[in-house]
Amino acid sequence: MNEQFEQLFNSAQAKQLLEQMYGSEEREQQIDRYRKCMEGYGTQYGNTESLKYFSAPGRTEIGGNHTDHNHGKVLAASIQLDTIAAAAAVDTGVISVISEGYPGISVIHLDNLEPQEGEGGTAALIRGIAHGFLQHGYRIGGFNASVSSNVLPASGLSSSASFEVLVCQILSTLYNNGELDAVMMSRIGKHAENLYWNKPSGMLDQMACSYGGMITIDFKEPAQPRIERIPGTFEAAGYSLVIVGTGGNHADLTKDYASIPNEMRAVAQAFGVEVCRDLTAEMIYGRLAELRETAGDRAVLRALHFLDENDRVGRQVEAIKSGEWQNVLKHITASGNSSWKWLQNIYQESVSHEQGIAITLAITERFIEQLGDGACRVHGGGFAGVILAVLPHAAVEEYRELIARTTGTELFKIRVREIGAVCLNTLF
Repeated sequence: MNEQFEQLFNSAQAKQLLEQMYGSEEREQQIDRYRKCMEGYGTQYGNTESLKYFSAPGRTEIGGNHTDHNHGKVLAASIQLDTIAAAAAVDTGVISVISEGYPGISVIHLDNLEPQEGEGGTAALIRGIAHGFLQHGYRIGGFNASVSSNVLPASGLSSSASFEVLVCQILSTLYNNGELDAVMMSRIGKHAENLYWNKPSGMLDQMACSYGGMITIDFKEPAQPRIERIPGTFEAAGYSLVIVGTGGNHADLTKDYASIPNEMRAVAQAFGVEVCRDLTAEMIYGRLAELRETAGDRAVLRALHFLDENDRVGRQVEAIKSGEWQNVLKHITASGNSSWKWLQNIYQESVSHEQGIAITLAITERFIEQLGDGACRVHGGGFAGVILAVLPHAAVEEYRELIARTTGTELFKIRVREIGAVCLNTLF
């Protein structure tokens, strides 16, 4: 038994923090997760007396589907599912990371931070983050870490961004006195994902994982996004947020994801601007025939989706602030319809016989119509993965049984977590 660990995690401050992060009913289970990380560290590296413990949440996207990469607005939230680590600084100039459930070890030598051809996701992201720290004038150094995550992979809950932000928080704490804020960690995470993992993402995922709580973000000035914490929760209003697996996996859909920002930007560039944030629908209508010919019909539809979705986020935020939850649900439904019909990210064009998201949405829409309350939409990048359903608390178990009986997949209740990326030791 590690006495230091037991004293740390059984203190009154620790119990209060863990309840804030995970809920009182999960506190003991979460302590076990951190304990297993500590034990895994000891098995791999030895001495566990000087460990620090870290957490970075996953995220849910409530509004703003594929808007961030064109400098739009989003509504998102950190959730209680997270990536955690036990870590300690070492003077070897090497970062070594083991992950529960994954074989092997990722080893990154900090004297070589250029992208490595064929390098796997974990090592590539760590290397890219270390490179990003140096680019922005921050210090780096070696550390050993034992990592565990319950953020479902390839689920739209941003398991990769959660890991990126976790590594940023470790380097910030161990070598930079915790100086990096949520925006800087997000910029560095995006740097790693774009350049070292070839994923053309915006900053929505990283921002929602690093900041904490339900937030709206305006990316009009992407280097300095405007962030606002939104009061009120779905839970208090009587609704559960539910993530539903559809049987698909979006791990290798980079080409499909990249087509969305690329096509939106093609429409914008026809007007001599970079992104759709600088357009209006009337501008598109005025040159519609030309745009359909040069950029293509789907690109035009995706640009129109952006414009309406961007405005819709503002209406969602105002409805939440006013406690008009039926209007919030209407906006979520409208967002889902726009993603399906205009954005067209519900299934892969190349494998149209597999439409797990569409099937699950159809079943869910019928359920909600019969119930007379709730909303649903594609969650995250789309094409495969999961959907988001917002249901009255009392309807969740009936819905769970329906999903199990029809699609044979799982659903997970998620909760908004007010605390973003953190070194737990600094708050105990």
